[in-house]
Amino acid sequence: MQTTPTLPQLATEDERGQFDSLLPAARLDRRGFLAGIAATGFALAVQPVHASTVISTASTGLTAGTAAIAVAGGELPIYHARPAAGDKLPVVLVAQEIFGVHEHIRDVCRRLAHAGYLAIAPELFFRQGDPATQPDIPAILQNIVSKVPDAQVMADLDACAAWSASRGGDPARLAVTGFCWGGRITWLYAAHNPAVRAGVAWYGRLSGAASELTPRHPLDVAGALRAPVLGLYGGQDQGIPLADVEKMQAALAAAGGRSTIHVYPDAPHAFHADYRPSYRKAEAEDGWKRTLEHFATALG
Repeated sequence: MQTTPTLPQLATEDERGQFDSLLPAARLDRRGFLAGIAATGFALAVQPVHASTVISTASTGLTAGTAAIAVAGGELPIYHARPAAGDKLPVVLVAQEIFGVHEHIRDVCRRLAHAGYLAIAPELFFRQGDPATQPDIPAILQNIVSKVPDAQVMADLDACAAWSASRGGDPARLAVTGFCWGGRITWLYAAHNPAVRAGVAWYGRLSGAASELTPRHPLDVAGALRAPVLGLYGGQDQGIPLADVEKMQAALAAAGGRSTIHVYPDAPHAFHADYRPSYRKAEAEDGWKRTLEHFATALG
């Protein structure tokens, strides 16, 4: 019988740090909670879902739904949203948290669509597994996240960018944003794809041990970014040391200063996640305002 890994059993210091940042205040077991969370669309979100702060963005005036893109290893499921009218729309790729493309990520896509973008959120773990099948966060990290190669993620995002042209998007006006796990991916993708014109990385991990699956981290690519990236970080994040943020700021400045990081001194990790106790309304709203301004400047 397979047992769920406890925190000390997680394979690496990187995984332990990522776990700490996801649940800075408590370590919560997910057994018995999956069904209730799935029913609300928040598969494996933090218990309890804070319904009083959840933002629900209507799809009125939008075309939104799911699709699949042929990629190496199968069909990549995606959620997409765009204005109902218009063509040659700027495109924003949305990189998920470790919980997959659950309701919060879908809502972010609808918010972007209302701002005039074609937003695409791919299920970047679909080959490795479904987070909803895992009993808790350590299991998600060990059984799924630790098995996802960065190269696979980059290729899947490339496929989404190419697919956007068939849905009224303009892949020549391409941006990327991501949260937590997806924040790290945002930095990497901005160094990978020369078509990217802007990125916004929300509290993504900046450093880590190099491995076959994750050979580089954001600190390693600070001088190779192909587009300006805005980093949004919390000064009270328990999983991303402020020292790492300061190192990244210095590396970005040395690379010419097109990319920057804004730190909210009192914010914890996941301060934009309106379904979690970590949500900080003022910081989240300011970060969203900065995100839209950053994209508007870069994408027109």
